[in-house]
Amino acid sequence: MNENLFASFMTPSLMGIPIVMFIIMFPTIMFPSPNRLINNRTITIQQWLIKLILKQMMLIHSAKGRTWSLMLITLILFIGTTNLLGLLPHSFTPTTQLSMNLGMAIPLWAGAVLLGFRHKTKSSLAHFLPQGTPITLIPMLVIIETISLFIQPMALAVRLTANITAGHLLMHLIGGATSVLFSISTPAALTTFIILLLLTMLEFAVALIQAYVFTLLISLYLHDNT
Repeated sequence: MNENLFASFMTPSLMGIPIVMFIIMFPTIMFPSPNRLINNRTITIQQWLIKLILKQMMLIHSAKGRTWSLMLITLILFIGTTNLLGLLPHSFTPTTQLSMNLGMAIPLWAGAVLLGFRHKTKSSLAHFLPQGTPITLIPMLVIIETISLFIQPMALAVRLTANITAGHLLMHLIGGATSVLFSISTPAALTTFIILLLLTMLEFAVALIQAYVFTLLISLYLHDNT
């Protein structure tokens, strides 16, 4: 049990060269562009799921917000596929890196906010000061609302990082305990192994849910500003 718990979260390299870019680009292979009149079942199911998710997310948006549909569906597919591939043994999950999640959250959040200030200036500024606020509380409320606005992308990134990292650490700990218990007590080892299987199934669900939550919150920020 002398393994480093965080070794799996270190950026992989080959001959001293980081290969994280190749890992990030790998999910694109999972969704090939259809070039046939009649597609196979895998591509058909993929297209059906993409249309279903896109339809659900775009219901609340105006025509201006729907111009982000391609970006949002690409985002949810990328995060979901990356999270699922990270559950494979000896694999690396880019979404456990806070820097990468911030790199996704900040530009999308900033784009949505700037879009609101450009097209709905009065409405966007009104969020900083609720109607009927006492004059003595105006400076404090403006500061609080400004902080809450700028903390949104950080909350997005930290939520995704924490959930994925916590699940991987828990699986690593239970897996290590299971391997040790096999030489001590077989019934206890089987119990922890069953727990590990259930946790793995839960992590598959968490991987998809976190991708949906991240994209949904970006979609809500966009809806508030269009």
